[in-house]
Amino acid sequence: MEDLGFPWWLRGTHLLNIIFLSFLIRSGIQILASHPKLYWNDACKHGSEWLSFTTKEMPKDKLWTSQDEEEYYNSVVAIPGGDSLGPGRQWHFLNVIGWILTGVVYVALLFLDWPQWTRLVPTSWEVIPGAFQNFVTYLSFQIPPIPPGEEYNYLQKLTYGAVVFLLAPFQILTGAAMSPALSARYPWYIKLFGRHQSARSLHFLGLVAWISFVAIHVFMVVVHGFGKEMAKMVFGTEEHAEAAIVITIASIVALVALHIVTTKFSLNYPRRAQHALLAVVSPVRRSLLRRVTSAQNYDITDISPQPRVNGRPPAGEEYKRMAENGFEEYRLDVYGLVEKPRSFSLEELRTFPSVQTQRTLHHCIQGWTYVAEWTGVPLHQIIELCEPKPEARYLVFRTFQNVPESEPEPKGPGNFYGTIDFELMNHPQTILAYEMNGESLPVEHGAPIRLRVETQLGFKMVKWVCAIEVVEDYSHIGKGQGGWREDNQYYGTGAGI
Repeated sequence: MEDLGFPWWLRGTHLLNIIFLSFLIRSGIQILASHPKLYWNDACKHGSEWLSFTTKEMPKDKLWTSQDEEEYYNSVVAIPGGDSLGPGRQWHFLNVIGWILTGVVYVALLFLDWPQWTRLVPTSWEVIPGAFQNFVTYLSFQIPPIPPGEEYNYLQKLTYGAVVFLLAPFQILTGAAMSPALSARYPWYIKLFGRHQSARSLHFLGLVAWISFVAIHVFMVVVHGFGKEMAKMVFGTEEHAEAAIVITIASIVALVALHIVTTKFSLNYPRRAQHALLAVVSPVRRSLLRRVTSAQNYDITDISPQPRVNGRPPAGEEYKRMAENGFEEYRLDVYGLVEKPRSFSLEELRTFPSVQTQRTLHHCIQGWTYVAEWTGVPLHQIIELCEPKPEARYLVFRTFQNVPESEPEPKGPGNFYGTIDFELMNHPQTILAYEMNGESLPVEHGAPIRLRVETQLGFKMVKWVCAIEVVEDYSHIGKGQGGWREDNQYYGTGAGI
């Protein structure tokens, strides 16, 4: 039996890569479904997309929000399918972690196990013309020869090397550029890709490249001899092709079964899936992004002319009456675990000693963005006036929005609420905003007051705030998950990516 030099770790990481990549593709499709449009501009103006995967036309005679643009993809292509952005994101992040760790182990062993790296890294300039000649040979429906001392032909070597050392890092870097925490702390980073929406579009093109590579790779495995190639990856030799085929088919069946089981688990037991996935994802996310603070300061010329809207304004009579009177009767109540509960009028907030203005990039969890200028009061100063007690850890933002009353197809009961911890409260660009782009905050964007936490996704920036409750924990509030969307759409409380 001739040993072709395919060590066990190479074959093992190859298998893990297949598993993680298959879940990444399906969960990526699930995320795309929530806003199936791609742009090269951060304003995301309706009609400016360069690619769309929806036939929906938004009405011109009534208010529509970005939620109306969502598509529901079948579970055959997306995980878990349907209207499941929260679980889809957690499946994506879980497999990102596994995929990156597998890649790190693979690359490390590739260079430690001499001379495995020479399989993928060209050591001679003759690889370039040789790869072109191999390409011409394939076009003539022939299989090019493998040079002496090599395991792959020149075109294979260049392709595999590009996938490992270029395409994989490209996907990681463009994915990171979509993190509101990283783009807020390092605005220069997303400019490397043309800013957020360009990074999102490039990330999608990377997905297309991966799918194309997998399809061509599988086809070429068949062309080169399916049994022989499978024997290489199963046994590290070209012998025992029949056994390798059986093992390969069994592995494919097992992978399909794994996808079916995880999809059904997510759909039938969404709360259990939420907790299980976040048990792995949340600690990693916290350790990497929690202490990242925003340093954004966009130019006034970057402000988006028509910022998108998500969620419909409160439909209650009390709120409508306040809005008609310019919110003169509005009061922001701060209570709970504080020594001095306070109630602030809108005028008191507007004349607060410390006023802060910031121009930042808003990231919706669906994927769209816009740049706006926000003016308001630093949140920590308001809470400090109320003197929180030592055991206080979280702020619960209560709102005027009764979701079933305002949304045509509510995904859960009760008033919208959200929570953040004291660490996020103390971030330098965490404010209660009462102005947007130099004018009073519009109703559709959260008037009279909305929270701005510039390292987080938009669903954490609660609109139509009526009160802030200071608590030790939030397990007794709503369904105990930390927010209305966490309760009813199975989002994670961490929203830095």
